[in-house]
Amino acid sequence: MQVTQFPLVEISGSPRERGRQYGVAAADRIAEGIRHYTQQFSSFGLDARSIHRHVSEYIARIREFDHRLVDEMYGIAEGAKVEIDAILLLNARTELLHEARVIAKKVRTKETPDGCTGVVILPEAAEGGRLIHALNWDWKAECATTGVVLRIVQDDGPDILTFTEAGSLARTGLNSAGIAITANYIESDQDFKSPGVPLALIRRKILESANYAKAIELIVSTDKLISNNLILSHKDGVAINFECAPAETFAIYPEDGMIVHANHWTSPAALSKYKDVGILNTPDSFYRDYRVRELLKSKRMPLTQADVVSALSDDFGTPWSVCRPPRPNVRGDLTATVAMFLLDAATGSMKVTPLPALNPVGSTYTLAREPALAA
Repeated sequence: MQVTQFPLVEISGSPRERGRQYGVAAADRIAEGIRHYTQQFSSFGLDARSIHRHVSEYIARIREFDHRLVDEMYGIAEGAKVEIDAILLLNARTELLHEARVIAKKVRTKETPDGCTGVVILPEAAEGGRLIHALNWDWKAECATTGVVLRIVQDDGPDILTFTEAGSLARTGLNSAGIAITANYIESDQDFKSPGVPLALIRRKILESANYAKAIELIVSTDKLISNNLILSHKDGVAINFECAPAETFAIYPEDGMIVHANHWTSPAALSKYKDVGILNTPDSFYRDYRVRELLKSKRMPLTQADVVSALSDDFGTPWSVCRPPRPNVRGDLTATVAMFLLDAATGSMKVTPLPALNPVGSTYTLAREPALAA
């Protein structure tokens, strides 16, 4: 596959204005993402009218959560000259694709998991005493051509730097208040049982938080349609891993100065209440987080960013490895480690390396209003 760096899009102003700027700047990538996910809906036998009925239920739910997010999505649709349904689909694609499968009465088989391996090294174990927060994002390889980095300049909150699929509001990122967040796929037997807010919008609201306590409040108080693992760090040296069921959250604290999490539940309290049904799709998760943890423990202290990159580049078990090249999964979808992230909230910077199994070169993006710097 051809490897290209992700474009930087800066947006500012009111939510509607930000959305329009975003839609205009990323129109081509948004259109590509829409085509990709619409084809999946079509594979379930759903036409445009069916898709509209399906996604329209989400408008009221998101508006109640934060009406400004709805305004921004309408702005994206206007700027990219697409229907609002398509932007909703991009922002709730995990939730909507599962529901579409149920509506179409498709037997649930192994799905493409939105897998990841996340790492945090606390200051006491890190070179220079500065926290390191990193992630490998495993998903559909096509997203290497639909991803963007957003720099969001706000008048009423901290500025935000986030990587996401074009048209979506947030995924991995940090803000000027020193908060950083990454996410990992996990799944439980209680998912899709009651209404909830799409994960992409919860992550965006977390990145709008001016303090760490408010960010945690959003994680624990917001009902979700599906489970998810969130790693939340702060530049001053705090990090907590949250394994989230739809209506309950379990905190996991660092051990030996680090957090490592892949795609299976690890909290004993959570496992006593919920069945891990996602591990059927990600059996490699059991050794991915173990491999990364052991590789880091074998390094000489203090740990460096290069040590973390080396661990996240591990190819044991390839192509079912920590860093995976593009390869078909059991459904025939082409999946890969789409990007590797190194987040530094202390400096307000994020290094993003697309398709790291094929490409060693990334770009560093900053909250400061200047062009991205090639690494």
